[in-house]
Amino acid sequence: MITKKEFLKLSNVHDATCISIYIPTHRAGEPTLQGQDALSLKNQLKEITRKLKDKGLGDREIDTLIKPAEALIEDGEFWRHQSDGLAIFITSDVFKKFTVPIKFQAGTYLSDNFYLLPLIPLFNDDGLFYLLTLKPDGVKFYEGTRYSITDIDVTDIVPSAVENIAGYDFEPESVKFRVQQGHKGAGVHHGYDKASDDAENSLLRFFREVDSGLMTILHDNQKPPLVLVCLDSHFSVYRNVNSYRTLFPKNISGNPDAFDVFSLHGQAWDVLQSHFREKRKDKISLFLQEQDSKTVSSQIEDIVPAAFDGRIDTLFIQTNTDIYGKYNKESRKVKLLEQNEASSDNSLLNLIAVHIIDQGGSVYFVEKEDMPDKTSKLNALLRY
Repeated sequence: MITKKEFLKLSNVHDATCISIYIPTHRAGEPTLQGQDALSLKNQLKEITRKLKDKGLGDREIDTLIKPAEALIEDGEFWRHQSDGLAIFITSDVFKKFTVPIKFQAGTYLSDNFYLLPLIPLFNDDGLFYLLTLKPDGVKFYEGTRYSITDIDVTDIVPSAVENIAGYDFEPESVKFRVQQGHKGAGVHHGYDKASDDAENSLLRFFREVDSGLMTILHDNQKPPLVLVCLDSHFSVYRNVNSYRTLFPKNISGNPDAFDVFSLHGQAWDVLQSHFREKRKDKISLFLQEQDSKTVSSQIEDIVPAAFDGRIDTLFIQTNTDIYGKYNKESRKVKLLEQNEASSDNSLLNLIAVHIIDQGGSVYFVEKEDMPDKTSKLNALLRY
């Protein structure tokens, strides 16, 4: 996974040779076993090698740049732990790779900064969520979208069980379950007798350590909701120690062991889809209400300067599109480029989207038929 802090750090990298590589990947199954993802990376490395040669780099310099990425091709263990997409960023001083739950179109980009536009959906309240299964003898953490869920290894940052915090003094006096068939056939917990005070204090300390560990990767203004899967009594305890600002107010109730990961994903999306739908719907409604005012714009000439000024609240971008040009900060003028001049090093959308995310705004990729103003590839709600 990639945090907003890491994203913004990448956005500040400027180098004569910034390489960005995106490929779709598979979480498991035949494509993984047959090496399709590794082959996809190999093909993209051939493409970036061609671009580097066209730029005038020699073979030795190219080999040095792409060697860390080439090493991944034969790393079978690496490919067994993928999500929906892989993003790789390379300069002479930087090599970063991120496994993320976004199905990318395969592509390579060469510029003096990184091409980060495909990662933008990760930093909106727009379908990305976190899932935490919580019980005294273990926790699991997942990153999910509408279509996928990926296990995130947190063994190095959270305790594995309450005994590791409490010195093996967690001994509930009475824990009783009564289970009936619930949503999607999963067991639903309906009864719990409160444990002893000592056990409750141990549980509190355990959950506090879990929260503390998770905040080492979720601390930097992350927006995606965090859904807990746990007993109702455990949820009430965890809320008291939680530090993550978008903890979802309703847990998936029950013993996490009663659900498989696919059932968890389905139930999480059931409770979250209205949350995601409403926020975007509200922003679109606001745009339509304000369409004749100065608080909205569909003109690239207005939107780019506003993004640099931090005045974009929400930007809607037509899916699978880009706009190429150059922006002069001094004159505040936008010059659009013809298609034959276009390349990733002059993507205006890449330029402004990063600024909007940095300033706390939202960027949504929207199908053409769902754009508030269908006559433009860009619609913006402005701050005044």
